[in-house]
Amino acid sequence: MSVLSQLHVGESGELVALDLPESVQNHLMHLGFVPGEVVTVLRKAPAGDPTVYGVDGMEIALRHETADSIQVYGPVEKALLAAEREEAAASDPEVPEFVEAAR
Repeated sequence: MSVLSQLHVGESGELVALDLPESVQNHLMHLGFVPGEVVTVLRKAPAGDPTVYGVDGMEIALRHETADSIQVYGPVEKALLAAEREEAAASDPEVPEFVEAAR
């Protein structure tokens, strides 16, 4: 798992958790920072702080210290999870039966 501040401009990550004080966490969640939502790094200030993130059609600037407290599945983690799911589905002999039963 990564933190939001580790993503580069143009990269996206899936929000996992916000490790922030409850008041800050609630404010960000009202703005769209909810687990499962995809956040994209749009641009950084010339000095690198703050960074503008896109989430749920909005652009929100966060300081580095705040983005350090937001856990995400970055591009690498998402690819690994997808590969693990495919491998598990391929090795599970009951999966085809369930697929056939659903048809």
